[in-house]
Amino acid sequence: MPDVIFEKRPDGVGLITLNRPESLNSLGGDLVPMLADALVECDKDSAVRCVAITGAGRAFCAGGDVRNMQRRNDGMTDSTGVPSNTIANVEAQVADLRRRQTSLSFMLYTMPKPVVALVNGHAVGAGLSIALACDLRIAGSAAKFGTAFRNVGLSGDFGGTYFLPRLVGAAKARELYFTAEIMDATRALELGIVTKVVPQEELLEVGLEFCAKLASGPTASLGKMKANLNFAETHNLQESLDHEALLQRMAGVSQDSREAVLAFMEKRSPNFVGR
Repeated sequence: MPDVIFEKRPDGVGLITLNRPESLNSLGGDLVPMLADALVECDKDSAVRCVAITGAGRAFCAGGDVRNMQRRNDGMTDSTGVPSNTIANVEAQVADLRRRQTSLSFMLYTMPKPVVALVNGHAVGAGLSIALACDLRIAGSAAKFGTAFRNVGLSGDFGGTYFLPRLVGAAKARELYFTAEIMDATRALELGIVTKVVPQEELLEVGLEFCAKLASGPTASLGKMKANLNFAETHNLQESLDHEALLQRMAGVSQDSREAVLAFMEKRSPNFVGR
């Protein structure tokens, strides 16, 4: 079976399933490049109007593959354990990680379509970061969340230190990173990490129904909303107002906006097409 399963559903939802259940969907094997390819396909295909990401088996994503970490460490020393060409190795690994982060977290964050994580189990380490890069998160009752990096002596990657403080505040994010506390779905809901918690056996049905509703909306305008919200995180009010003015006028001449106005006048529900 492939490490990622990608299904384009007839309701406009692109369903991506991380499929390395034997390793709790850790980021080894072909999972990262296959997930990146699926995201590119979702981005460019106008028929995909909302993206849902979930995991096969007991986990959403357990983060980095510890076996790969050991191989990385072995590759940075010679047979006696002395560092070998360390600077070159580190530079290559930094460049590779930057590419991987951009292909996943940055793509999720900037894709002009709604992206929803359907968290079915453990989302820890980089797996939590990937879930946080999505616009919204719906958790099954068995879901668990944690930063986990301290447990393997790492500092964090895939954008978690950017996304988590914006959801829970700076002090709580520091606490969660420093302690690696594992939270259940209820606690994650209390902190604002997830949008809702549903019974485990209903997660896929409820989550996909929610995504289908998003996909049936004015998704091009939702993409502009997402761009406004992203822009406002790093710009002042005046800059944000200018950005809103530009995208608002662009949305105002869209097919969906014209349809919404006509539907309002005709006292009917609009038929959005995502353009």
